[in-house]
Amino acid sequence: MLLDKGKAHMFDSRDAAVPTSPDEDTNFIRHPAPEKCPGPSSGTLALKKTLHSQEVYDVSFSSSSSSSSPSMSILLKGVSPDPPPMSSTCRLDRWAKELSSTVSTDSRLNLGHHHKFRVAAWRSFWKRDHSTKEDFLHRSVVPSMHYQKSLPRLGIPKLEDTIRRYLAAQKPLLDDHHFQTTEKLAQDFLTGEGKSLQEDLLAQDKSNNHTSYISGPWFDMYLSARQPVVLNFNPFMSFNPDPRSEYNEQLVRASNMVCSAVRFMKTLRAGLLAPEVFHLNPAKSDTDAFKRLIRWVPPSLSWYGAYMVNAYPLDMSQYFRLFNSSRIPKPGRDQLFTDEEGRHLLVMRRGHMYVFDIVDRDGNLVEPIQIQSHLKYVLSDQTPAPAYPLGVLTSENRDVWAGLREKLIAAGNGEDLRAVDSAVFCLCLDDVSLSDPVHVSHNMLHGDGCNRWYDKSFSVILSRDGNAAINFEHSWGDGVAVLRFQNEIFKDTTERPSVHPGSAPAPSPVRRLDFKLDGELEEAIKKAKANFDSAVSELTIDAMQFKRGGKEQLKKSKLSPDAIAQLAFQMGFLRQYGQTVATYESCSTAAFKHGRTETIRPATTFTKRCSHAFVREAGKHSVAELQAMLQQCSKYHGQLTKEAAMGQGFDRHLFALRYLAGSKGRPLHGLYTDPAYAAINHNILSTSTLTSPAVNLGGFAPVVPDGFGVGYGVHDDWIGCNVSSYPARDVRRFLECVHKSLEDIFCIVEGKSLS
Repeated sequence: MLLDKGKAHMFDSRDAAVPTSPDEDTNFIRHPAPEKCPGPSSGTLALKKTLHSQEVYDVSFSSSSSSSSPSMSILLKGVSPDPPPMSSTCRLDRWAKELSSTVSTDSRLNLGHHHKFRVAAWRSFWKRDHSTKEDFLHRSVVPSMHYQKSLPRLGIPKLEDTIRRYLAAQKPLLDDHHFQTTEKLAQDFLTGEGKSLQEDLLAQDKSNNHTSYISGPWFDMYLSARQPVVLNFNPFMSFNPDPRSEYNEQLVRASNMVCSAVRFMKTLRAGLLAPEVFHLNPAKSDTDAFKRLIRWVPPSLSWYGAYMVNAYPLDMSQYFRLFNSSRIPKPGRDQLFTDEEGRHLLVMRRGHMYVFDIVDRDGNLVEPIQIQSHLKYVLSDQTPAPAYPLGVLTSENRDVWAGLREKLIAAGNGEDLRAVDSAVFCLCLDDVSLSDPVHVSHNMLHGDGCNRWYDKSFSVILSRDGNAAINFEHSWGDGVAVLRFQNEIFKDTTERPSVHPGSAPAPSPVRRLDFKLDGELEEAIKKAKANFDSAVSELTIDAMQFKRGGKEQLKKSKLSPDAIAQLAFQMGFLRQYGQTVATYESCSTAAFKHGRTETIRPATTFTKRCSHAFVREAGKHSVAELQAMLQQCSKYHGQLTKEAAMGQGFDRHLFALRYLAGSKGRPLHGLYTDPAYAAINHNILSTSTLTSPAVNLGGFAPVVPDGFGVGYGVHDDWIGCNVSSYPARDVRRFLECVHKSLEDIFCIVEGKSLS
């Protein structure tokens, strides 16, 4: 459900058909048009209502003629001339004439001589006259959501293709007898229950064409999960250090990151953040000339204009959840909360929580020196750590936490909880120095449980020595929006810092939240801390760097770098445990409206054969034969990756069909109760990769007790892995086996025999 309390939005995925972001509302459509209409002689503007972070105005123009035309909805992000400073009602005069000229080339409607239409504009856009260049990261010529309306929809795969892909993925995991059983169940599903469910899914998708078929079920999957979010869902991505070591001092870096985060938020909400676009031919599409052209193409057609020059805009509907957002624990199913009116930052240190404004009443960044002064106060606060740190409750089972939150509200803590939930984001200042990647990973993935609020959409964490990372709650969105934020923040803080070493403002007091706790709540906090300590004590993390070669050498040999990394994981697991097991690689489907992710299944018949050849039969195959196997693995992995990126995997489709059957109260077909289906979804190797100039390393916990959580990156001349496990697995030995596998692969790539 979408509850409108001012500008606070609560989302319950049971009502996923309800628009959940500004781009789904017809008030935010721009209608470019070729005809020019006569300019008005005067105009008035009156504030009508507020929607999301935007204000909707009634604008009336009049001229000598009394004819009129229908009202229309128009978005002038980055297109209209700057308006003059205005109160809720004001004269427009000369600006109205300029606006009329803009509208005449930006609407396919003939407005006639009396013009009345609604203008939806971002709050900070109307106030651009009060903003300086430094208030924004940049000013994109193309509005941020320009492509959103015309993004292609995520297609539902043909059921026969899904069953074929499913069986292909099961083949390397099952012996012949079990595969025959699974194959029979799959074929029965295809011609029976699956066919009926597919028809229902297609009909449901057709009636909800504002979103994707996977969006609602995927929200439900996350929000209905009752496990703690820490370790089970929240990942982290650490920043590279600032190239200038003096800017890595904790207070300086924290101040700069807060300032840059506000600039990002303001740029996004002003519609001035450059759209997220994947450029296959940047020489044509990532140019000023193309941007000046595409801005005039109607949003309903703009995606096609980008497609014509081999550029693929990505979905940005998740971005509005970055700021002022939290996951709220509720019995059975959590809710997502966003309150864009929040102007304050939540800061955590030593388990205490502090709040102070980082945005003024006009929506602008407060003076950076003031932010630095407030943070200096927090860092100098000598108040002993609380005996009962409230943040640890966010690491609890979600139903337990939901009940405790209600008790907190009943005890009179509702206003302070609201301050936490509505804060722009959470800044965690840790009093520890981090010595190596493993220490960084543990601290940024989970920390001590006391100095975190895991429910915030994201938290920026800074250690005493200036190591920085983002830990984010996963239900609201995937890594695309967070990585864009991280890239922009790193670039802005390193190229255009707001504060500098040597500046020494006097500490400026801020409000520390003081929660009222009774004996029951205190006991619950003690128990939550004990549960947290027990869980993280079982987690082991280790890292490895392979420096013999990387992306450049593999590409010269016409091998997919990602395919080779995944093959090394298959070889490593076979070398260590003698098995081929269910493997998961995440792939974004952000090229589609409200796309989330699809699964690549890297364990294939090709990787199984190749792994056995390298690990168990090295002497039986020539270098040429092994090279041919590498090429086969690379080619097939590339095919799987393309299919997944196009939404043509099998995992999300089968998940949606199962979800639909459950929502209709139908009994599950044998395909879903088959042990082989449970086994392929018990992902022992859960893997995810990213490379970015801003990111040092990333990581997450295993998704099953006997699994590995494998974060990896293939760089130009080296390959890195950051892997986690619980006691059932030996992460150090696994990394040794992966390293040995990479040595063997590169040996064959170089044309040398295996020793």
